[in-house]
Amino acid sequence: MNFDQLFEQFKHTPVLIIGDVMLDTYWWGSVDRISPEAPVPVVALNKKEYRVGGAANVALNTASLGAATTIISILGQDQDGDQLIELMKQNGINTNHIIRSNNRITTNKMRIMGRNQQMMRLDAEMVEDINEDLENQLLHQVTQFILNHKPAIVIFEDYNKGVLTQRIIQEITAYCNKHEIFTAVDPKKKNFLSYKDVTLFKPNLKEVKEGLNIEVANTSLDRMEHIHQVLKEVLGHSISLITLSEKGVFYQQDQVAAIIPTHVRNISDVSGAGDTVIAVASLVYAATENIHLAAEMANIAGGLVCEEVGTVAINPSRLLAECKELLTHN
Repeated sequence: MNFDQLFEQFKHTPVLIIGDVMLDTYWWGSVDRISPEAPVPVVALNKKEYRVGGAANVALNTASLGAATTIISILGQDQDGDQLIELMKQNGINTNHIIRSNNRITTNKMRIMGRNQQMMRLDAEMVEDINEDLENQLLHQVTQFILNHKPAIVIFEDYNKGVLTQRIIQEITAYCNKHEIFTAVDPKKKNFLSYKDVTLFKPNLKEVKEGLNIEVANTSLDRMEHIHQVLKEVLGHSISLITLSEKGVFYQQDQVAAIIPTHVRNISDVSGAGDTVIAVASLVYAATENIHLAAEMANIAGGLVCEEVGTVAINPSRLLAECKELLTHN
């Protein structure tokens, strides 16, 4: 595999991401004492930082790898929404098709950090499904974009915040299949079994347990192949890509299946790793139609971002160097 050539190809692989976007706010400070009012640490704030989260973090990853990236979602008519759109624009993400609504608020997850650790998280969000009017607006934006720009990939990024309703999922999947566009899904529990007939289904092991309501005592290849078959009977999808935390990733397409172990890392923070995995796996598969390579590169990318604190985009230079070092023997 010529990795330089592959990374160049990403620039010609346009991506559309649909789902729940959110603002990640970090309040950084120092902790020197316990509050006299309650048994909690006092954090003396010295820095506030904003990052993109949820579906926007997936977009951040594909954009950082050079892919023309568009995001379609629904945000509130609020300051957090303004901040989020500005951040996405700064990172080269096309936000022209985002819908703003007075009936919704923009999701903001505020993390209070002391001594490089999360002390508390405050969530401002709405989780009810969007109404029929917003569904119609969203479907119009998506179908028009696909018709006019024909992206190579459509990624559903579901965080159970109400943007991806069952109707949205069904109609967009059918539209993509009709236009022969590869679809990838990062599911959550609420709509777990709604993503029928997609190309690539990427839950983590915890989501599989909750979504199928099963116990997974071990993650042997035989057991994971069985889980793929159970998923396939319900969803009719083509590829399963299941992340297994420290044990790596499992994939299966037709009769080809494997577990790819993780590489040894100094783990700082696992938040956002799943976003990086779906971004890299989707991009590589769209460019190569090689799921083994896509799983290997996504596995490396997920590990790399775990070395950073908070949600960060994959560094393309580091990913390229590690792919050359770790995968050129294949």
